Amino acid sequence: MAVVLSIQSHVAYGHVGNASAVFPLQRLGHEVWPVHTVQFSNHTGYGSWTGRVFDGQAVEEVVDGIGARGVLGSCDAVLSGYLGSADIGHAVVGTVARVREANPSAVYCCDPVIGDVGRGVFVRPGIAEFMRDVAVPAADVVTPNHFELDLLTGTTTRTLPEVRDAVAALQSTGPRVVLVTSLDVEDTPDDAVDLLAAEGGRAWRVRTPELGLSVNGAGDAIAALFLAHWMSTGSAADALGAAAASVFGLLRMTAEAGSREILTVAAQEEFVSPSRTFEVGEV
Repeated sequence: MAVVLSIQSHVAYGHVGNASAVFPLQRLGHEVWPVHTVQFSNHTGYGSWTGRVFDGQAVEEVVDGIGARGVLGSCDAVLSGYLGSADIGHAVVGTVARVREANPSAVYCCDPVIGDVGRGVFVRPGIAEFMRDVAVPAADVVTPNHFELDLLTGTTTRTLPEVRDAVAALQSTGPRVVLVTSLDVEDTPDDAVDLLAAEGGRAWRVRTPELGLSVNGAGDAIAALFLAHWMSTGSAADALGAAAASVFGLLRMTAEAGSREILTVAAQEEFVSPSRTFEVGEV
């Protein structure tokens, strides 16, 4: 069992941010300490919501309280996702430093949420630069989507060799492990989605069917699942296969139900025993 400090947004209704990442980690048997950067009624894709955004000081205050319990040394990993401001980003990186001071073997998994194909950059000004210059170099594991990989490395990748070069460039800034989601290269079929993981100079790809689903929160879930399986197995390839299988099962059930929200609770068996697995090949 690992202990994960997850610093992300949170919604009361639906599953994005911590509401998407925490339960899969718990279902796999890990202890999670959620720290919320926002508390909203629902995700912003609905066009209206209630709640409030917290600042970096609020995050630091919660971490201070955890530290006062004398337990930061038992924390194995810090996980972060969407950052509402650079102020919160600095609080996250500061928390990582505090955890590493208490437990030098602790790891930091950064999901560098910046944007996506079609939507472009959707974070506030300065966040993309903060991710590139501060958060990603501080991380052990990063989980960008294809759009974010290109943005972080200043490249446009259309082939697998180009993606591998961009991943290596990203690793050269600090992270040991990179997971690229929503990968779409020249040989990706129209009815499929690729994911790629790289570690130690090697890379692996897995391909799952395209479900034609547009929901929020799947990226938060796969970052958490990949981190959990990587910590458990010590293998990026094994973590890639396990995380891809679980998220496919989650999304398949969501699509079959016609739900606008991912069915995190209803699909929980997919986290521990995926109904379908996919071949992971070295590339």
